Amino acid sequence: MAEVAGMAEVAAAADAAVGAEPLTVVFSHGYCLNQDVWHFQRAALRGSVRCVYWDQRSHGRSGRGPVGETVSIELLGRDLRAVLDAAAPTGPVVLVGHSMGGMTVMALAEQYPGYVAERVAGVALLGTSAGGLAQVTYGLPAAGVRAARRVVPGVLRALASRSELVERGRRATADLFAGLVKRYSFGSPREVDPAVARFAERLIESVPVDVVAEFYPAFAEHEKSAALAAFDGRPALVLAGDRDLLTPSEHSERIAAALPRAAFVLLEATGHLAMLERPDEVGAHLARLLARTIRTHGSTAPPAPGNPSADLP
Repeated sequence: MAEVAGMAEVAAAADAAVGAEPLTVVFSHGYCLNQDVWHFQRAALRGSVRCVYWDQRSHGRSGRGPVGETVSIELLGRDLRAVLDAAAPTGPVVLVGHSMGGMTVMALAEQYPGYVAERVAGVALLGTSAGGLAQVTYGLPAAGVRAARRVVPGVLRALASRSELVERGRRATADLFAGLVKRYSFGSPREVDPAVARFAERLIESVPVDVVAEFYPAFAEHEKSAALAAFDGRPALVLAGDRDLLTPSEHSERIAAALPRAAFVLLEATGHLAMLERPDEVGAHLARLLARTIRTHGSTAPPAPGNPSADLP
């Protein structure tokens, strides 16, 4: 019920800011996911603030990018700018990014610092990294990971050329795939609701292997530590799970160190998909960020709803 209390805080802040410009919250999802990963946050925020959810290129309901194109985090930052210009052309915005979505937010800041200075009123960076991803071991022996990393791009390209065969293989090894999703998505996989675990599986398996292959090399090149300075002084939330094997919490700690006025939250027994594993906690911290942003910026939001339904689609 922490989420509902948080929404009341958002409404109270909005009541004190009558007449100001309305706030828009823009959510950017991570690699091999889509906007539905924000299911619980969408339900909690419905009616309390204007929200925009979008699918990154080649993911979810967005169009397929040119096959074989070189994908970069900088390109994703330009995509986000296009989304902002179309969906929130005026008024303050709060940017919420998870994993690759957080990197997209940083790429926006690097390329459009003037836009951030003028329009971005707050930011939330969840389970993400400003760089150094080439050192992540995914909970495996470091030497083996270093050797594997050299061949993964080539393997993925080869798999992409046989995508139909790979998709059939995914179905044939469904149990193994489900176990890997649980291990790398959740910090306490045995405690996760089976419906939530299946939901995460559907999100990840919906991304074609050729898209996986096109995006993977971009992460080794990602380095946006300097771009974080664009968000300094704004209300900010940096949130991580202490058992995240994909973007370890140390990466969030470094982001928080670069944004000393940010609220830093480390969720215990939590993995990479914190918004699905700990929706109440994530919702409560987002609500506090939004309330703080509204009070700081003087923007408004409509009245908060009651207790929203959070049934998975």
